Amino acid sequence: MAFSQDIPPYIFQKNNKGIEIDIISAALAFKGHTLKPLYYPLGRVPIAFKNKLVEAAMGDMGIDLTAAGGFYAQPAVVYDNVFITLKSNNITIKKPNDLNSLLVASFQGAEKRYPLWLRRVIEENRFFAVSEQLIQVKLLRLGRFDVVLSDRYIFRHFANQLKVTDHLALHEFDEHPFVTVNPKDYRPIFRDKKIRDDFDIGLKKLKDSGEFQRIYDKYMNL
Repeated sequence: MAFSQDIPPYIFQKNNKGIEIDIISAALAFKGHTLKPLYYPLGRVPIAFKNKLVEAAMGDMGIDLTAAGGFYAQPAVVYDNVFITLKSNNITIKKPNDLNSLLVASFQGAEKRYPLWLRRVIEENRFFAVSEQLIQVKLLRLGRFDVVLSDRYIFRHFANQLKVTDHLALHEFDEHPFVTVNPKDYRPIFRDKKIRDDFDIGLKKLKDSGEFQRIYDKYMNL
């Protein structure tokens, strides 16, 4: 199965672990299947599927893989991007104008995904694409940025890491949801319809048993 390279806490390539890998592996194992991850740059995940280098993919990255023989499963995880601010700054973000005058750090490519929200921020040179997300957390903590745009669990992972490595306690922060997440954007794809069906059954069992949430909790130290 094609996965992106490292996306902590969802994917740790070195150890073949992480929230996303553990959930998909456990769901497949319910019907006796064994997950074998192969790692690609994120944009090449659907290409690996189309070129028949893999039997499944973690997602389609916006490319419909139905014509390539893909059967879509239920989403294993959903990446939930939110604006994050320090609680002590008492910032409210409910509309694009609420970002006026604020310095915003984000993952690369966010400006293309959220042009309505970030257009003015970019035009006024208040947008900073920071690829290392641990650095995002540090600079928010130090007041160099007012806002970080990140998946909430990726941010929390690096906030926890910051406590361990730098002995810095991150101030309490606020999460500001700003878009409606579409779970269909994050569905795994399988070349074999029966394996897709087996995966969906296993995923439901994981959720019903509570194991799904326990996997999240294990990585987030909740």
